Amino acid sequence: MAYLTLEDGTVYSGTSFGAKTNAFGEVVFNTGMTGYQEVLTDPSYCGQIVTMTYPLIGNYGVNVEDAESKKPQVRGFIVREMCENPSNWRSEKPLEEYLIENDIPGIQGIDTRALTRKIREFGTMRGLISQEMPTKEDIEEINEYSFSNPVDIVTCKKPYKLGTGKSDKKVAVLDFGLKQNILRSLLRRGLDICVYPAKTSTEEILKGGYSGLMLTNGPGDPKDNEEVIENIRKLYGKLPIFGICLGHQLLALAAGADTKKLKYGHRGANHPVKDLKRDRVYITSQNHGYTIVEDGLPKNMEVSHINLNDKTIEGIKFTDAPVFSVQFHPEASPGPEDTAYLFDEFVKLMNER
Repeated sequence: MAYLTLEDGTVYSGTSFGAKTNAFGEVVFNTGMTGYQEVLTDPSYCGQIVTMTYPLIGNYGVNVEDAESKKPQVRGFIVREMCENPSNWRSEKPLEEYLIENDIPGIQGIDTRALTRKIREFGTMRGLISQEMPTKEDIEEINEYSFSNPVDIVTCKKPYKLGTGKSDKKVAVLDFGLKQNILRSLLRRGLDICVYPAKTSTEEILKGGYSGLMLTNGPGDPKDNEEVIENIRKLYGKLPIFGICLGHQLLALAAGADTKKLKYGHRGANHPVKDLKRDRVYITSQNHGYTIVEDGLPKNMEVSHINLNDKTIEGIKFTDAPVFSVQFHPEASPGPEDTAYLFDEFVKLMNER
């Protein structure tokens, strides 16, 4: 047996899989039908227990190529049914073996529909996956649980370079918990890259002579990153900037906008977003719990994309500098690549510069 306990005292019983250990975290849900390995390895999920709404998970196994970081980043994993015998020519190991290797507990057999509806009604909650029936002390510990500054955990520890070294365009990438497909998307466009830790100084970025700056995705509350926000403020207008997810939120805060936490966030691969300039709707991959507040936007900031489900801001661009950002994931992985054109827009800005 295994148990999922929420901060309000609700207990779901199921069957344990993965590591036989306990884990605290923020309980969220993802609506993707596929892409569970990319979800597990996305650093934006650092500190969270992820529920997959699709009922059968693990049927195509796990492989090295699909990982978005070096290891799984989630605290725990919740599924309706875990496939024990995957069948796919790319599979290298079963999902359970992968979780055991990385000391991540899972729970299956619970009603993930009921859990998802509860989160939608009451919002994301702190929770605990345990191997034993939770005690009163466990519930108290759940309510005391907090997880701040996760960017410090997932960012790279020192700079590193990628590319041929011969491109006429070099991009500095500030790593807040990046997904590997962001780097692949830049490399496919013939760019040379240097990836920097999140708190790299403005001076170090500027002295590199870069053609552009990428602000990546990452976990947590954007307002926790005061030093990073100040550095982005200093870099504004100095070179073209493209922000994704957390990078989008940090850019907005640096420019004077505000952010807030969503009730249960956007996590999945089928979110409709409208590009206002192109007057087209795209299906996007998303993973975030915060959004930009629409009221009080700076005069030099324009909304470029909106979410058609709840009308939240999904993209911004600036009128006085070659700077733009989006809340969704144009690099996909998992999900559709409909909005990969934004990487081409970034290259275009650098060419014009």
